[in-house]
Amino acid sequence: MRLSNKFILLLSLLSMTISSTVKAENLADVYELALKNDPLLRAAEATYRAGKENKNQGIAGLLPSLSISGSTNWNEYRVEEQLQDQYNSNSYLANLNQPIFRLDKWFQFERGNALSEAAAAEFAYQQQETMIRVASAYFNVLNSIDSLNAAKAEEKAIGRQKDLAKKRFDVGLAAITEVQETQAAFDLTVVSRIAREAQLDSAQETLTSIVGRDIKLLSPLIDEFEISLPDPLDRESWVSLGLQNNYQLKSAKLQRDAAQAAARGSASNHLPQIDLVGRISQSTSKQGKFGGFIQNPLFGIEQDTRQYSIQFTLPLYAGGAISSARRQAYANYDRSKEQAIYTERSTIKDVRSNHFGVQTQVANVTARKQALASAESALEATQVGYEVGTRNTVDLLDAQKRLFQAQRDYASSRYEYIISMLRLKASVGSLNPNDLMKISSQMK
Repeated sequence: MRLSNKFILLLSLLSMTISSTVKAENLADVYELALKNDPLLRAAEATYRAGKENKNQGIAGLLPSLSISGSTNWNEYRVEEQLQDQYNSNSYLANLNQPIFRLDKWFQFERGNALSEAAAAEFAYQQQETMIRVASAYFNVLNSIDSLNAAKAEEKAIGRQKDLAKKRFDVGLAAITEVQETQAAFDLTVVSRIAREAQLDSAQETLTSIVGRDIKLLSPLIDEFEISLPDPLDRESWVSLGLQNNYQLKSAKLQRDAAQAAARGSASNHLPQIDLVGRISQSTSKQGKFGGFIQNPLFGIEQDTRQYSIQFTLPLYAGGAISSARRQAYANYDRSKEQAIYTERSTIKDVRSNHFGVQTQVANVTARKQALASAESALEATQVGYEVGTRNTVDLLDAQKRLFQAQRDYASSRYEYIISMLRLKASVGSLNPNDLMKISSQMK
């Protein structure tokens, strides 16, 4: 018996030691992991790096282009299959081209600038979406933990009530219906607890898929977590801010500008093109005789040729391809304009909806907190009534269920408030990592 007690004590101490080494990770910690491991964010970052190269490519069209080439050739001269001469010749060529009047290149430059800025805006939007995804996954796990804890507490409470009903029945103080009612209620709590366990497992898997590893312990919100209305409270102020700073809207407008530049560039393909061209070539030949008979006076001598010119080109007709490309480019521009209009209207709708959503969630948290206090008082009163015989088993079971449901609803309302506030800030382009840091500072 002493050995058994010592073994149990040893296990308890070991468990306490292991638990103390497991550090709870708050929202900021999880977000840092997501920045390193979230594949969606990393894909968005790669898309941004690819997109910002459009600016460099646009600039390149306005700068000089330089190319060099060279060749070496082995030559054989034959007359009626008789070899008359054989020799090696070499040539080198350097070509420099500087656009002077090329509107198509200029519009390509404007298009590249717009596309690079659009890529930056889109990446900023994806960064905000990452913050919301991380926060949503984090609080879904906490919400699932709260729901599971409430389900376990409910199962335990109903289990005690079931055992009490059976004892009362055994001594003749209760009817068999009381035993059956408590047994049915207990069975339902078991089903609820199993469902909550599955919900928690799914929520944990979602978080793991974002951060790349299992999170053993999450920090919960403090009881005094700050709940506040949007500041400013005026909805149209938020709408104005969203129209200025919403990253999706910025991207849509920049995509529109890029499409316009592409259309204007396509339309300029019928205009004259003027380039400054410089060409230097060198060649040597080991040819001994011209035609195999006349001695070559330039044998082995290096020859230089240098040309400088202003090259004028005027495209006239290319089978209709230029006109077709112009019509296609302007159709794409029209599409981009309509998409920008739609994005602007969607931004207004989202900002107003999210603003109202935050106000609703603030009221919801307040109401749920009061409902929880009422459910606790109601359970206490029902418990007293049950003990004195003025309330029956069904009343007590219902009061217990209402309490546990009120606990779940209150916990969930606080998480929903946080996500609503994050979405409101994202819709006006003001969401940043400091918002997550502020939430983390209010965690246990």
